[in-house]
Amino acid sequence: MKYRELGATGIKVSEIGIGCEGMSEENFGMAKKLFDVAEEFGVNYFDLYASNPDLRSAIGNALKNRREKFHIQSHLCSIWQRGQYKRTRNLKEVELGFEESLKLLQTDYLDVGMIHYCDDLRDWDQIANGGVLDYAQKLKSQGRIHHIGLSSHNPIVAMKAVESGAIEVLMFSVNPCYDLQPASEDVEELWAAKNYSGELQNMNPDRQKLYETCQARGVGITVMKCFGGGDLLDAKLSPAGVALTANQCIHYALSRPAVACVLAGAHSVEQMKQSISYEDASDEDRDYALAFASFPRISWKGHCMYCSHCAPCTKAIDIANVTKFLNLTKAQHGIPETVREHYASLEHHASECIHCGICETRCPFGVEIQKNMDEAAEVFGY
Repeated sequence: MKYRELGATGIKVSEIGIGCEGMSEENFGMAKKLFDVAEEFGVNYFDLYASNPDLRSAIGNALKNRREKFHIQSHLCSIWQRGQYKRTRNLKEVELGFEESLKLLQTDYLDVGMIHYCDDLRDWDQIANGGVLDYAQKLKSQGRIHHIGLSSHNPIVAMKAVESGAIEVLMFSVNPCYDLQPASEDVEELWAAKNYSGELQNMNPDRQKLYETCQARGVGITVMKCFGGGDLLDAKLSPAGVALTANQCIHYALSRPAVACVLAGAHSVEQMKQSISYEDASDEDRDYALAFASFPRISWKGHCMYCSHCAPCTKAIDIANVTKFLNLTKAQHGIPETVREHYASLEHHASECIHCGICETRCPFGVEIQKNMDEAAEVFGY
């Protein structure tokens, strides 16, 4: 298992994490099975958005005697009321829900306290000014949560939260179909068939800017809906009209700026192992570029997907990373110090480009790579 820094939190998380969707199965017995597999293969991060007390108890029992082996990302504002899930911003309900969560999980802290499901700017304003964010910050000061997060599907709302400086971790829906869609306060718009019926061109700029801003600000992204609820793995259900593999979906998400961990939902041990097998997959099995280039009605023409099909460079320049760092400077209208350091640490730099053009003949998306290298050399000075 490979591990990544979760933004600036100081936590090192496994590239593959566990979503909680399937843990309720087998009368909640699946929870222990998934954690057993996770421990065996070095998976150390999981998300718990669900508020069912039976599920939380099952996870607490599954973590017994191995709590320190896992980082918990659990959601504030997700509560259980009258036998069903409820999202709330009522501070009293949030507080009671948090206390119950710790008790059932048999722990005295959360690694990430995730403010649950905010897709509306008015809702973010209520969180920021109505007591919920203050409560999260109080919990952090007490050491009861170590870092504050937010889950969202809306890039404009997520950007607002990230720019506030209060959010250290963002849980966001990342996959190659959702990334084409504009911001919406209705999450169902992400998979509505009507939104994929016409020509779609390139990544939505709000989404790209969000990822790059998170990278520049040290906000770690944990990924939900990597497989689009499984739809992307089935040609009949996929909005793209083409089935992708699990490895392609995971690799796409992990290639986005700031992404640290893909939270893979699993309804069986076999499904969990399939996601974990990404770590041993070949470059060919992970490669998503040629599949994307063949999508009907969808085009990423001129947009760098960081797929590295341009490699190897004649001068050994890491073209994908140079382009990623260049895009980060554009998103921030300047050069963040961390980006400058990462660029400086590259063995070869954009100024070494000899304009042979071989890279552009390999790019499935028609990116003007030579132009990007010239711009990067000018921005960074070498």
